[in-house]
Amino acid sequence: MYCQWPLTLYFDGACPLCAREVAFLRRRSTAAKLILIDIDGDDFDPIPLGLSIEQMRSCLHARFANDHWVTGLDATLWSWRAAGVGMWAAPLAWRPLRPLLSVLYRLFCRLRPSLAWLPHPEGRQRCKGEESKCHIR
Repeated sequence: MYCQWPLTLYFDGACPLCAREVAFLRRRSTAAKLILIDIDGDDFDPIPLGLSIEQMRSCLHARFANDHWVTGLDATLWSWRAAGVGMWAAPLAWRPLRPLLSVLYRLFCRLRPSLAWLPHPEGRQRCKGEESKCHIR
């Protein structure tokens, strides 16, 4: 696969685990290789990307500068490579592990919304109630 930097990673900043991973990547990356976009931000609009917010939240999405998209495990692998810490995510590319890791990733994606009770690194907390998006900072 031909990749053209930078990679734009679309992440859910309201997710405590996602926010921790992105903070780690942010400390190690440069804008020349990795651009981080919070899909939970008020100014984010997925329509120009041809996706819905539900699709964006269903799994991790990333897009190279040449418009090649990667999702799920591949988005994780390439974002870590872009940040220069790909050796930590190298097992994600190992063919014998891919089937198992894919199942575990899909399970994580299903469980992720129920992990909102975890402490957020920025002190955010999801509201429980009628509003689908509410943060206390």
